[in-house]
Parts: sequence; structure tokens; C-alpha cells
Amino acid sequence: MILTLTMNPALDQTVELSSALAPGQVQRAAASRVQAAGKGVNVARAIAQAGQPVLAVLPGAAHDPLVRALEADGLPHRAIPIDQPLRTNITITDPDGTTTKINEPGPALDAPALEQVTEVLCELGASARWVVLAGSLPPGVAPDFYARLCATLRSRLADRAPRIAVDTSGAPLASLFAFDANHLPDLIKPNAEELTELIAQDSALGFEQSPKEAARAAGYLVQRGVGTVLATLGAQGAVLATAEGCWLARHAPVIPRSTVGAGDSALAGYLIAESTGSDPAGSLAHAVAYGSAAVALPGSTIPSPTHLTADAVSVDGPF
Repeated sequence: MILTLTMNPALDQTVELSSALAPGQVQRAAASRVQAAGKGVNVARAIAQAGQPVLAVLPGAAHDPLVRALEADGLPHRAIPIDQPLRTNITITDPDGTTTKINEPGPALDAPALEQVTEVLCELGASARWVVLAGSLPPGVAPDFYARLCATLRSRLADRAPRIAVDTSGAPLASLFAFDANHLPDLIKPNAEELTELIAQDSALGFEQSPKEAARAAGYLVQRGVGTVLATLGAQGAVLATAEGCWLARHAPVIPRSTVGAGDSALAGYLIAESTGSDPAGSLAHAVAYGSAAVALPGSTIPSPTHLTADAVSVDGPF
């Protein structure tokens, strides 16, 4: 089983425009949809649609619209009760795929709620292959929460501990490397901007324009103690770095409709392939196929295996 944790889930309202966003003007939507989301929820959705066992863990009252939406979708989940409503995020997509997002901060979680999150992860983690810690942290949660959770899972579960993947940004991402090198995740999934943050470069554009430079940066993070780095680079594909080497995968160009959920889908694609025994190159190719499929779909739609064009992916490496 793959277990995902979404600390700051959201109802994603996606508005599709028939022309480019015109700030200050009145425009009519071509389409609109609402879906229970958040990075970990998105990863879980893709894994479930691929027929693999998964459970999405998140804070939320049983009567919260987001939790009810998960129930209606049939997505396996465990909601940790809180007494505040979950947030709603708004995404506006232009016909050319340009995406504008407005994210609410989300509810603050108190110490008992955070302790319950930790207890649930330790309870369920012993029977999981992977635990995915994904997304932003709610207001008031210490930036090193994910780092401490990695350490707690490993210390409590010892040889029963699952592998841990983290997909976050900003201070929670940096805190992984500042906390304890012995408890770095087995996998991180930065995009070009987040990779730039980690190695203090001036611009993420350099990595998107030179994927091999991104591969070198990812390799450096492996040397610092991360097991695997899956770095997504937008239209340039993705790189994978492990102790055995680096690989670069690209997908043939697709017509973009929305970038929402592309990184989450790529991570799900990697985990789906890895969990079924695929080698690093095959897992990376699967990740890129999933990410590209998400870009070609409207709004926050998460791809299923029927959306993939695996034969459009090329892989170079190891190097």
C-alpha cells in the first residue's frame, strides 16, 4: 500500500476561460469544476485510478465538503477530525495552458491534531511500502514538521518503516536538510524552482534550459543523503538521480491545457512503476508520461492509465 499525507488539503475550483485572462475585466467561464485536492490527495487519486492500493490521510471533519467529495469519489481516505473548515483554492486556466492560482491559507492545526496525525501515520505506516508527505503546511505548523515526521516514523517503526517521499517547497523543504542527515527522505520531488532553492542558484530557468545541469544538482542532493531525487522540469521533462547515476526523460510535445497537478501526477507515476518492480529508467519514463498527460487534461483532472502515451517518452542515461 502507498500512504499519502496532505496536511493542507483544498477543494480545487477550476475555471476554464475561452480567452486569455484579462485582469480588471469581466469574463465568462467556458467551464468550471470542483474537486477534492491537495498534493497528497492528487497523488492518491492517480494511484487509485491505476488500480494500486492507496490511502489518503488528511485533516478534516466528516461533514466537511472536501471529505464528502472524497467519499463520493470513492477515494480511500482517513480524515483526522478538526473543528475548522478546509480551504478552497481557485485555479484559472487560459486556452494556451497558462495557469493562475489563488490559494487560501487553510485552517490552523493545534498540537493535539498534529499529534494525532503523527500517531495515525505511525499506525498505518508499518504496513505501507511508501509514505508520501506532500504539499504546504497549514498556518502555525513548524517548518520542520515533515523532517520530524520522517525521524519519528523511522525511530518508532525501525525495520518496519516504509520508504518516505516528500514533495513540498520553501522552508519545509529546506528543513529536511537542516534537521538530521540520518533521516533525510528516500525520495524528494522538487520542480526546477525548488531545486534552485535547495542549491542556491540564481534562476530556475537554467535548469529548465539545461536538464543536465539539473541532473548534476540532483546528484549533489543524493550525495548529501537523499536516496532519490525526481526533479520535474516542465516541458523539458524530468531527471532522476540515485546513487547509481542520473537519467533524463522527455515527452514529445503536448498541447497544454492546465499545469495543475502535473507534478503530483509525475510523482504518482514514478511510485506506481517503482512499486511494480520497474527499474529507475522505467520509473522515470512512467513519471514523465503521467506528468505530460496531466498537462494535456483540463483543469485539475488527474490522469488515469488510459490517458498515457508511454511510447512518446524517451530516456537517456545513466550518466
